[in-house]
Amino acid sequence: MNEKDDLERQISELLIDGEMMNQEDLQEQGRRMIPPKYEIRIQTTLDPIVEETRKYREIAEEIDDRYDSYLEKADRNNTKMN
Repeated sequence: MNEKDDLERQISELLIDGEMMNQEDLQEQGRRMIPPKYEIRIQTTLDPIVEETRKYREIAEEIDDRYDSYLEKADRNNTKMN
């Protein structure tokens, strides 16, 4: 009976406190939580949303034309760049 009580106590402690992490794990977790100082962005010449929308429109007709304004804006930006 004593073993059973001891196991129940250990299980309840683990459920309440969680597993104990060693110091290295805590430091690694802290490093992952810090946001990166720099952000890398890549500028592309083709907009994947525009290209995909045009391909879908070749296959089928859209019901609500929800991407029309986006495509028009992308076309205007494309003509400015050329």
